[in-house]
Amino acid sequence: MKGAIFDLDGVIVDTAKYHYLAWKELAAELGFEFKESDNERLKGVSRMRSLEILLEVGGIDATEEEKQVMAEKKNNRYVEMLQSLDSSELLEGAEAYLRQLKNDGVRISLGSASKNAPLILDKLGIRDLFDAVVDGNSVSKAKPDPEVFLKGAEMLGLAPADCVVFEDSQAGIEAARNAGCGVIAIDVGGILTDADKYVKCLGDLLV
Repeated sequence: MKGAIFDLDGVIVDTAKYHYLAWKELAAELGFEFKESDNERLKGVSRMRSLEILLEVGGIDATEEEKQVMAEKKNNRYVEMLQSLDSSELLEGAEAYLRQLKNDGVRISLGSASKNAPLILDKLGIRDLFDAVVDGNSVSKAKPDPEVFLKGAEMLGLAPADCVVFEDSQAGIEAARNAGCGVIAIDVGGILTDADKYVKCLGDLLV
């Protein structure tokens, strides 16, 4: 492994709860309940696709303009919630493992669909550990398309085959495979398939 490419939500930090609360608030305003089981469908997909799934759940039709307004409203609420984020929210072993890789000379990139990734890294105090950041602002195709990981490898100056992706979603694992990278799954529920290795958290990988 010359390069390590990390998904953000569910791998380094759990901001999924804030996403869920923000989506839930939007659904309530639209007059329906958005449950945690519905929220599972949003894992690893883009903001606009997430909104489309939410509207499907509520049986609501909306114009493209209305969708843009809704997506912006949800994101503003989510960003508000993120203001309280700090290093205490890092998942077990995440920072220690990133530092271990850094000390071993492994180049590190983020590979996330989140458009708020730079803000989150700053809030967590780990921005300096990343050699590259690929997020929702710099890619147009959602996982399982490999774009985010191909770009991550490119920004690290490495071939995809020299990189390992760390993911917690099936779509992310597929994207890593499609990119030609190795993949380690953060698989808390024991439901993911097709990874090279399975761990409960990054702390399990510490030497």
